[in-house]
Amino acid sequence: MKNESPYKHAQRLAYLTTVLIIQNNISRLRKCFVLAEKIYVTGNMEIKNAVVNVFLFSVSSFMEMNRPRFIDLLPKILRQQYYRQVITFGI
Repeated sequence: MKNESPYKHAQRLAYLTTVLIIQNNISRLRKCFVLAEKIYVTGNMEIKNAVVNVFLFSVSSFMEMNRPRFIDLLPKILRQQYYRQVITFGI
């Protein structure tokens, strides 16, 4: 697992996060969002790209279609990136 790319890890975290959204597990969902933001803040450019382009894109697309109220749970920096994505891609 250590040799896998940041994109693969972001994909796994996105999958777990969407499962938590489906289960309506707010406490664990918040932890996933906080973890993703921590990874984003402390990571290099490749990791930041993985968080935004894989994790945030997957999760935000899913939230838009299924449960938009979870967007309010995004920490500040991830929420800013989310809004950038929405404006850029017109989700």
